[in-house]
This record gives sequence, C-alpha cells and structure tokens, in this order.
Amino acid sequence: MRFRAAILERLNAPLVLDEIEVPALDCGQVLVQVHCSGICGAQLGEIAGVKGEDKFLPHLLGHEGGGVVLETGPGVTQVRKGNHVILHWRKGAGIQARTPKYKWDARFVNAGWVTTFNQVAVVSENRLTSIPEEIDFEIAALMGCAVTTALGLINNDAKLKIGQSLAVFGCGGVGLNIVQGGAMVSADPIIGIDIYDHKLQVASEFGATHLINSACVDVSDAVRKIVGSKGVDVAVETTGLVNIIETAYALTAPQGRTILVGVPRHNQDITIHSLPLHFGKVLKGVEGGQSNPTEDIPRYLNLYLKGKLRLDKLITHRFPLQEINTALERIKMGEVGRCMVSCQ
Repeated sequence: MRFRAAILERLNAPLVLDEIEVPALDCGQVLVQVHCSGICGAQLGEIAGVKGEDKFLPHLLGHEGGGVVLETGPGVTQVRKGNHVILHWRKGAGIQARTPKYKWDARFVNAGWVTTFNQVAVVSENRLTSIPEEIDFEIAALMGCAVTTALGLINNDAKLKIGQSLAVFGCGGVGLNIVQGGAMVSADPIIGIDIYDHKLQVASEFGATHLINSACVDVSDAVRKIVGSKGVDVAVETTGLVNIIETAYALTAPQGRTILVGVPRHNQDITIHSLPLHFGKVLKGVEGGQSNPTEDIPRYLNLYLKGKLRLDKLITHRFPLQEINTALERIKMGEVGRCMVSCQ
C-alpha cells in the first residue's frame, strides 16, 4: 500500500511531498487513516533544527491528529478496526511499539511513535485514544496536543489556584488554551500578551481580562501596572524566544511559577537572577502538561460537548496536505491561530 506523505528530508528546507509504502504491522502497531492534522510549534522547531543535529533524517512529522483505524497489529487491545481515534504524542494506555520505517523508492523514511503529516500512519497503540464518532476530526486533532498540553499545564505544572494571576506570553493555539484553562479555574487577572492584535482579540474571547501588544508598549511596565510590583503568580512563555523567557521570569512573583512551553534554539542560553529559586520561586519546562491522554481526553471531550470548553474558534486556517509548506509559512508569519491540514 502506497500513500502520500510530507517528508522532512533536510533541515531548513520545504517538506517533500511524495508517496511511500506502508510496512507490515509489528506488535502493538496500528494502521490509521489520518483525516486531519494540526500543526504545532514543535514541528516548526524540528524543521528549523532548534534542538541541533537531526540524526533521523529523512523522517515524517506531526503529532496531533484525528483518524480512523484501518488495521491492528498483534497484541493491540485498546482500539480496533473502524474506531475513530485521536493521535497524540503523549503516552496513553497500551503497548509502546517500535517505531516504523517506510520505504521511499530505494530509501527508507523514519518515523516516531506517531506522525500525522501523512494520509496513513503506523502508530504505536499507546499514542491512540478512541473517541465517539460524533467528534469532528478537527476537534480530535486539537485534543492531540494543544488542549491536553495547555489544560495539563494549568492543573499539573502551574497548579494555578482560584484568584491567582496569570500572564500568557504568546496567544497561539496552546497559549489560547492556557488562557481558557486559567479562566476555567477562575484565575484573575489573566493577561494575554502577543504582537498580533487579532490573536489578542481571540484571547479576550477565551477569558483574558487584560491584553498587551508587546510590539507597542513595554511589557514589564504594562504587566506591573496590572498586578503591582510583586509580579504575577504564574507566567507562561510559549514562544521559546530567549528575551521573552527572561522577561517572563523577571515578571514572576517571588513565590510564583515561570512555566516554559517554547523551546529555545540549542545554542542559545537564558540569563536570569537565580537567587529567588532558592526561596520558593519556580522555573520549569513543560512536557505536554504531564497529561495522560487515556484519562484526560474523555474528560475534556465531555466539557467540549457540554459547551464548557470552547475549541472551534481556535481554528483559523485550513489547508490540504499538498499545501503543507504554504501552511507552515503562514504560521511562521504569525497569521494563523491553529491551522488544520486535511490529509485525505
């Protein structure tokens, strides 16, 4: 079986769209028809080589999607043929299978436990969660990373309490859900910070009480006018830009938490005054909000179906798979909230 996929062949180059072959399924592997994929900042980082040398080139990309199970390999018990599923990068229940290799003419293409920039994917069982058929595949894709990371961050990393202040640096797909999560736990104030007014407008609709366009005003002054000289209880940084990380940390209260979602380039370091870390201040990076997809996704879907979790307005642009490189460029230009790619 051959199918179309977007392949990262070289760093800092457009993805290559071509046909590759599905390998035979091994223990714990599941063949999924990918209907829809989100694009996360992690993929932009992979293409740009943010973490340094990529030893697995060429390889497939994408870690949040929605699809249908076509076939299951030996030992699979969590899903079966015909199930609608969310594809996610965090581990859930089931077997951690070996990662697949796809044949690409005379070469092989590597892949992780889940990929979504492709029409069909061989996915590890523990990267799939079965969902009701009435859930739209676009909503399923959002659950693969943007929602679970953000709400997990609020609950598990930030441990945000009722009435505590929250500042979110960067109001993209994850940032907007962090704003929404903060509103759901009654944080106050909730400060949305971005350089694009259209993203700030959406942040206000998702629960931000104050908006700061950092391209127009001094962020430090603006935040301190809202919360006072002590700083915010929780500052969340989503861009991975070193100067913004340093600003977020400096604006965090002495007993507060600075939570890093964005990842700086491998050759860039941050400079901070570390003494407060010895007296209760926290600086930590996020790994998917410590979410457990098997447990968390059904709870979040319940909230969505009851209208308590707003997701539809997160999606601002849609592209077919053959226009994946255009989609990536639009995201880099800051024009997009959450972009969805139709893979069929």
